Amino acid sequence: MSIINYIKGFIASKNPAFIVIEANGIGYGLYVSLNTYSKLANQTEGQLYIESVYIRDDNPRFYGFADEEERELFRKLISVSGVGGGSALLMLSSLNASEISGAINTANVALLKSIKGIGDKTAQRIVVDLKGKMGKHEGGISQILTTTYNKNRDEALKALVTLGFPKVSAEKALEKAIKQQGMLTENVELLIKAALKNF
Repeated sequence: MSIINYIKGFIASKNPAFIVIEANGIGYGLYVSLNTYSKLANQTEGQLYIESVYIRDDNPRFYGFADEEERELFRKLISVSGVGGGSALLMLSSLNASEISGAINTANVALLKSIKGIGDKTAQRIVVDLKGKMGKHEGGISQILTTTYNKNRDEALKALVTLGFPKVSAEKALEKAIKQQGMLTENVELLIKAALKNF
């Protein structure tokens, strides 16, 4: 855990992987994810939450995050054996926090493996070590879905009820379908077809 909690100041320079924030005449260079970069891309000032990772005792590398949620997920990822700061940042650049949390909670190893540099063993270790420890994403499956997934789920539920299925049974079938499909089902039609197999 870094002694510095956050830095707020003028964005002196930035690219999709590295941002320099100037505060009180000092330029702080921070490695960032694509998600954080996107949030600050059009801003001249910003605030980043800090985390330091020591490669060696005398060589800390500082990472910056647009929000505390992303930093907390970063901390959890680097707590897994074999996942360093670079790998964790690559994961956060490939998927957003909700997608990573969802993949872990639904044991979607395939999605984690799709991230460059994350092999089968590492993906499985991440799931084993972190499943059920994802903070506010830990609750039900609906909590870990993005807005798009919630919308698709609602549309699929309406369609199933319209087809004559009881709402409670339709909800259970959808939950099973979402768990089976992991975070890869972005199509309402595919979600309905998957749910129909669970009645």
